[in-house]
Amino acid sequence: MTKENWTIEIKPKKKWLDIDLKGIWRYRDLYYMYVKRDIVTVYKQTILGPLWFLIQPIFTTVMYMFIFGGLAGISTDGVPQPLFYMAGIMLWNYFSSAFNVSSNVFTANAGVFGKVYFPRLVVPLSGITSNLIKFGIQLLLFIAMYLYFYVKGASLHVNAALLLFPFLIFLTAFHAMSWGLIISALTTKYRDLTQLVTFGLQLFMYATPVIYPLNAAPEKYRDIIALNPLTPIFETFKYSCMGCGSLDWGGLAYSTLFMLSTLFCAVVIFSRVERNFMDTV
Repeated sequence: MTKENWTIEIKPKKKWLDIDLKGIWRYRDLYYMYVKRDIVTVYKQTILGPLWFLIQPIFTTVMYMFIFGGLAGISTDGVPQPLFYMAGIMLWNYFSSAFNVSSNVFTANAGVFGKVYFPRLVVPLSGITSNLIKFGIQLLLFIAMYLYFYVKGASLHVNAALLLFPFLIFLTAFHAMSWGLIISALTTKYRDLTQLVTFGLQLFMYATPVIYPLNAAPEKYRDIIALNPLTPIFETFKYSCMGCGSLDWGGLAYSTLFMLSTLFCAVVIFSRVERNFMDTV
C-alpha cells in the first residue's frame, strides 16, 4: 500500500494558542490580491479618484483652523496652524481607517468566510497595508505644505527623531488592528456595539493630541491623556519634524508594550471566535 501525498490537511483546532501564522505566509498571494482589491474599489466609479484623499484633509484642516485655532484659540506651539493640524489629521486618518477595516472583518466578509478557508488574519493585515496608500498621498500633501512654510521662514526644526517615523507608523497600524480585531470579535454577538464604537472613536480623537499639543492640555488632565498609547506617537512625530511636542522614550516604550499586549490578546480572541462565528453572524 503506497502512502499518499496530501497537499492539504484538515484538522481541528482546540487550543487557545493554536494560531495559523504559517498559513498567512502560504496565502501571501491572497494577501496581495486583497490589497489590490481594496485599492481598486476605492478608486472605481469615482470622478476625482485619489484626489478625495487630499480634499478631505484639506477641508478638515481649514475647519480646525477656524474652530480650534480661531474661535477656541488653542495653541499650536508656534507651528503654523495648517501644518500642525495636517500632521495630526494625517496620522489620525490612518489610525481610524485601519481600525475601521479591522473592526468589520467578520461582518463585512461573512459571505467569503462561509464558503472557503484561508487564514482570516489576511484580511485585516491587507487592510492596514492598503490604507498606507491613502496615508502616502496625504503624506505628500504634508511634505508640500512643510516645504512651503519652511521657505516662508517658519520656525520648523527637523531632528534625528524623524528616523523613528517608520516605527511610529508600525505602532499606529498595529494599535488600530489589535483594537479593531477585539471589536470585530465582539460584534459577532453584539451588533449594536458597532454604533457605540463609531461614536466612541470620534470622542477618542479628542483624548489624543491631534488638534492640540500635550503641553496645552490642562495640567490636571495631562497625565490622563498621557495614558493614551497613541499620545507618544503623535507627540514624537510632531517633535521630529516640527520641533513642537516632546520625545518621551518612556512613553514610546509604554505604547510599544501596550501594542504587543493588546495584539497578542486580539489575535488569540480573533482566532477563537473565527471557528464558530458563522453561527452568530
